[in-house]
Amino acid sequence: MENIADTPKPPYYAVIFTADRTNVTDGYDEMARQMVEMVQTQPGFLGLETAESGVGILVSYWDSLESIRQWQQHGRHQEARVRGRTEWYSAYKTRICKVEREYGHHH
Repeated sequence: MENIADTPKPPYYAVIFTADRTNVTDGYDEMARQMVEMVQTQPGFLGLETAESGVGILVSYWDSLESIRQWQQHGRHQEARVRGRTEWYSAYKTRICKVEREYGHHH
């Protein structure tokens, strides 16, 4: 389960970010790397999963809505969001969900 976040027993929250990229790549990889490093140090952060299949998908897990708000207000994250809207994404959507139940399997 190396690529699957090890989340606690529900309830907890998921932020699902999906985006279509533009052709602009300047600064994107570095900012993405920084965001992944920074989010892992934020209070209330529980885990992260990513996927690409024509659309970029990033799911982060949080212990509370307040933790999510604090991350959204983080200065460097706000800078990344502005550059995303103006340079890197032709379209995006953020969804915030409460996880009520989970189940799965691993070897």
